Amino acid sequence: MISFSLNGDPQTVDVPLGRRLSQVLREDLSLRGTKVGCDAGDCGACTVLLDGEAVCACLTPVAQVEDRRVETIEGLGASGPNPLQRAFLRHGAAQCGICSPGMIVAAEALLRRESGPDRSAVEAALAGVLCRCTGYTKIIDAVLDAAGGGAGPEPEAGAAVGARVERLDGAAKVMGHELFGADVVPEDALYVRAVRSPYPSARFEFGEIEDWAAEKSVQIFTAKHIPGVNCFGVIERFSDQPVLASEAVRMAGEAVALVAGPKDVVQALALSTFPVTWDEMTPSLDVQSATVSDAARIHSDRAGNKLIAGFVKQGDAEGALANAAHVVEGVLRTGHVEHAYIEPEAGAAWMEGDILNIRACTQAPVLDQQSTAGVLGLSEDKVRIRPAATGGGFGAKLDLTVQPLLGLVTLLTGQPSVMIYTRHESMEASTKRHPADMQAKIGADADGRLVGMEFEGDFDTGAYASWGPTVAVRVPVHASGPYVVPNYVAKARAIHTNGPVAGAFRGFGVPQAAALQEQLLDQLADQVGMDRLTFRRLNTLSDGVPTVCGQHLEGVGISACLGSLQPRWDAALIEAAAENVKSNGKARGVGVASCWYGCGNTALPNPSTMRIGITAEGQICLHQGAMDIGQGANTVIPQMAADALGVPVHQITLIDADTAVTPDCGKTSASRQTVVSGKAAVLAAQALRARVLQLGNMGDEADITLSGAVLTLMQGSALRDISLRDLPEDAFGYVLWAEETYDPPTKALDENGQGAPYAVYGYGAQLAEVEVDQALGTVKVLRITAAHDVGQVINPLLAEGQIEGGIAQGIGMALMEEFHPGKTENLHDYLIPTIGDVPEITSHLIEVPDPEGPMGAKGLGEHVLIPTAPAILNAIRHATGAVLTQLPARPDRVLAAIKATKP
Repeated sequence: MISFSLNGDPQTVDVPLGRRLSQVLREDLSLRGTKVGCDAGDCGACTVLLDGEAVCACLTPVAQVEDRRVETIEGLGASGPNPLQRAFLRHGAAQCGICSPGMIVAAEALLRRESGPDRSAVEAALAGVLCRCTGYTKIIDAVLDAAGGGAGPEPEAGAAVGARVERLDGAAKVMGHELFGADVVPEDALYVRAVRSPYPSARFEFGEIEDWAAEKSVQIFTAKHIPGVNCFGVIERFSDQPVLASEAVRMAGEAVALVAGPKDVVQALALSTFPVTWDEMTPSLDVQSATVSDAARIHSDRAGNKLIAGFVKQGDAEGALANAAHVVEGVLRTGHVEHAYIEPEAGAAWMEGDILNIRACTQAPVLDQQSTAGVLGLSEDKVRIRPAATGGGFGAKLDLTVQPLLGLVTLLTGQPSVMIYTRHESMEASTKRHPADMQAKIGADADGRLVGMEFEGDFDTGAYASWGPTVAVRVPVHASGPYVVPNYVAKARAIHTNGPVAGAFRGFGVPQAAALQEQLLDQLADQVGMDRLTFRRLNTLSDGVPTVCGQHLEGVGISACLGSLQPRWDAALIEAAAENVKSNGKARGVGVASCWYGCGNTALPNPSTMRIGITAEGQICLHQGAMDIGQGANTVIPQMAADALGVPVHQITLIDADTAVTPDCGKTSASRQTVVSGKAAVLAAQALRARVLQLGNMGDEADITLSGAVLTLMQGSALRDISLRDLPEDAFGYVLWAEETYDPPTKALDENGQGAPYAVYGYGAQLAEVEVDQALGTVKVLRITAAHDVGQVINPLLAEGQIEGGIAQGIGMALMEEFHPGKTENLHDYLIPTIGDVPEITSHLIEVPDPEGPMGAKGLGEHVLIPTAPAILNAIRHATGAVLTQLPARPDRVLAAIKATKP
């Protein structure tokens, strides 16, 4: 029996003395606000206060809290958000929210010690808590402003768009009430674990699994138990991945069997004793080995292990380069990058009558429904996906993970089931950013105008297709950057290996291509003898000028982005030159890079549907099925809908994603939700407004107010009241409603990649200032200045947060992140930026409205990652002359590149 004080109240538990405090809090006491991201003390999500000091609950045996004071996130805001939690909301410091409890608790410990800490003190206090979404800047701002007061005024009707509206779903995140995939456990649920391959390529045979199951008091499920099609994928015609492998595996970590049973039994199992015999085969672990003439086919129907190739051609690139006054060429290799969201994959399943319900972290509930139904041999209406809050995704939670595994167990047993990946399992089995081997050549005339470019890249898509086709097609469209390149040819291939599945990761291959293309632009500017920023401004796309796909765009904002960087660029160059006069072994450098990015699917249908209705009691409900994984869809889409309807945004009730009650809003990917689902919401709200005005016989300029069950319409001196209770309800329970679908207009690409692949593009540019220790090869990023054209800023607070978070991930890609299967499957050996790695970030929100975007808006989420790494690489070269040909720019690689510059 262990007795302690818990959030001010006496508490006694009867548990083993070595049980983790995190388990006691979450599982024995049902305080789910304390999150678990690693069980190793690496992420800090489980931080609690022990006698006022911040500790990791996952590393604290419950015996250590005897007669001591434990405080959790729930205790800090027992009667509503405390000043620190209010500051987190006010500054937009919680995005997905999975790390927010740990951050807030750690910050609370600091503020109790120091009433007015400075930035360095905040960084030191929060150094043990990782965040993958925010980039830490707004977290630091919130802690420094914890005593700054409450929320600002709520915007009036028609004024939500452009306002710094606090995240509408934020209170639950900062108070620890948000429920993620591991936070809802049905009563009497079976716990499920997967038996996974230790080898990247192997055949296997099961032994006496029935005897093993009986001995362990568990149930076992294998491929033979799958009632439907044992295959899934995110793009139907490329689907190739089994839910449970049969006879052979193509990658390490591939699941071959499930074990289900009581929690204590299953958690204690040593799955290494599972009766399976492995016959290891020689794997192809990189593109080079997978494409040699005698390489074994990873999929029998894909010759040369090629999944697909993308191609774009305009003009005569070869001829233009042959006649160019200046030509540069180069190569770049990038490796696997892990998404490293703080929430491992998790979920639960249960039956309601004959409906299979699955609750899990996801970015694509309708895709989950369709794919899981196919695997289980069910019609789609017999599968209901009820998404949990998603603790970060960045692309990897687009693919199925726990959903069909849980569904199989619950469907066949009739019992609820729960599956929670360990951190190792998450990193072993989840998708990664595509490794790339790229080469390019770019030429300019004597005046510095680009005349031609050639690009070729092989992208390692791993054992299964996932989003490999999207990467291969998207990269050639974007590899030119947002510049006028009249003669252009680009090829990209997705190649199968026995490596981890490479899927979607914030940019779909464009960040890799930009890292090469923007480095070459810097070198070309030097050859021309032109300032690097001026060179880019000379060559930018503009309205009406054809892209490399022959598309004529309007609302092109790249020139404005680069122009906004000019003052800082000029000052930074002067400051760097002054610092470099000093002889301290360190060199300052300044780099710049640009980006453009098409929002949504490439030249494919991309619809989203929104429904909005008013109840007889006067509640306005927006059925918003666009998954918010931290990017802010649950706030910005209601902001647009509110202004389109003409009511205050805080009068809108959000009906969150659920395949039974929200229409299909498509996947949260490709920076599409603000543009596509946002426009669908605007159209639905406009349609509802028209119906309301028609009912009241009012004109378009009438004001709408809602008070209780009465709608009041006013235009000039005319005033009309509509009693909602007098109107008949429809099948959805509304007396007034509208539903609209929007599908962006695109044009399929022809054999040369000519067409209109996207309806809306976003643009951006970033300036990086770095310091390189030329003896150690270490790179410190001192400052990032970012300018991004968002068309119309829907919510400046959240837009800034997206920029800062994307930049943090770009810093990781540039300098430290490198996933190696079997070696870096934890958050200790796999390095992501901490609060001390992210510098001062200044954001410029550029507004060049897009004629197709909702209210002129463009996407932002993925764009912000693209220029960061090349800007840093260009700054390293400016400081030292070193050209990096492999990412990340580890100290040893930087030193080797510096050495290569010496005669």
